[in-house]
Amino acid sequence: MLFLFGERVAVHAGAKPISRPNILFISIDDLNDWSGCLGNHIGVKTPNIDRLAKNGMLFSNAHCQAPLCGPSRASVYTGMYPHSTGIYNQIHDEEIKKSGPIAANAVFLPDYFEAFGYKTLGVGKLFHKGDNAGAYDLYGGVFPEMGFGPNPKKRVNFDPKWFTDKANTSTDWAPLNMDDSEMSDYKIAEWAVDALKQDHEKPFLMAVGFIRPHVPWHVPQKWFNMFPVESIELPQYKADDLDDVPEYSRNLHAMPQMPKTEWLIKEKQWKPMLQGYLACMAFMDHQLGKVLDALENSSYADNTVVVLWSDHGYHLGEKNRVCKHSLWQRSTHVPLIFAGAGIVRGQRCGAQVGLIDMYPTLVELCGLEANAANQGNSLVPLLNNPSIKWNHPAFTSYGYKNISIYLDGFHFIHYADGSAELYDTDSDPNEWRNLAGSSAYASHIRMFKQRLPKESAVLSPSCW
Repeated sequence: MLFLFGERVAVHAGAKPISRPNILFISIDDLNDWSGCLGNHIGVKTPNIDRLAKNGMLFSNAHCQAPLCGPSRASVYTGMYPHSTGIYNQIHDEEIKKSGPIAANAVFLPDYFEAFGYKTLGVGKLFHKGDNAGAYDLYGGVFPEMGFGPNPKKRVNFDPKWFTDKANTSTDWAPLNMDDSEMSDYKIAEWAVDALKQDHEKPFLMAVGFIRPHVPWHVPQKWFNMFPVESIELPQYKADDLDDVPEYSRNLHAMPQMPKTEWLIKEKQWKPMLQGYLACMAFMDHQLGKVLDALENSSYADNTVVVLWSDHGYHLGEKNRVCKHSLWQRSTHVPLIFAGAGIVRGQRCGAQVGLIDMYPTLVELCGLEANAANQGNSLVPLLNNPSIKWNHPAFTSYGYKNISIYLDGFHFIHYADGSAELYDTDSDPNEWRNLAGSSAYASHIRMFKQRLPKESAVLSPSCW
């Protein structure tokens, strides 16, 4: 079944809706841009993400503001860029506002809506550790007895100690001999479904944070069975891909504790690894479908804005890596969908946008006074007309003065040592040809350098 939302009503700045819409704010951890609606990998099974896209606006060129969980979510909830706050690395939820003078003035997204009479409730992974920031009126937990598990008693296919004694990773892949109901995302979906069946006297902002496909890639066997190993398509890979990038880039992006594509090929583990990721995507998508069905069958179906997003992308063999932690497109590019009340169905927008834009967009869609501290841009003009010229670049930071900029079909990466990469993402979506050294693109380089932030905050001491 598809959503049965009401007819579109354009919302303009300063307008006050007759009835303020509810918000269903759905985050998915480590989901890259392979969802079926984005069409970047065949064989993906995400029918519920895809049906949501068909019933709203799919932003096909959306990017996170940091390529790892903590700083990305801090940016979403504060509405501020990492290069303004200095939150470039992981940070505990309760430390965000203590991280420096800029973040200290932030009003978290749910707190802002509470100030205008909204009830806020959430469940699952919202901030990096759930909601240790205490931003929601009612929080259902992350089911900490599970964490990112359940896990097998022993590693199955990958152990970082085979390669390095540096920072650990829970990366591994194998099916579990257990029922769906024992998984965290199942419990998260059940909590959300129950909340949507309840009567809420106030308009609400409900956040649902799914954990999969975060590592380890363990879900029950039936989800692995959906993706026979022999039928899995490999992503495109170029062994000498990094030969034309600066040495600073290779050092910054090195993740010795994570699987390398060279190793996956040697050990015949690339397709089994992909099977694990695809299985986790399918499992999570099924839990998402239960929440979407519950909304459709509730009294809130016609007056709820649904937003779906992922905190960052994920490399699955491209550029000889299986991880996030990069300024390349596979790490920054994320799904972003707006659907529901006031949103035209079946639209797609290719303008470069950021997750930081969700905060001011929701504020405007709900007719609230704009938050002057928001550094993103309301996407309402694009929701009303996805073809308009959009001159706002999308920024992603990975550490101090390492910044990625997307604008007008090009991707520019500038590093702290002054070196750079430039890609024409329209003709080179794999980012195999670094154009930064070509005199033919000197004007592009000058233009992008002018777009760099005038000031960048140093790394906050609150990060870890």
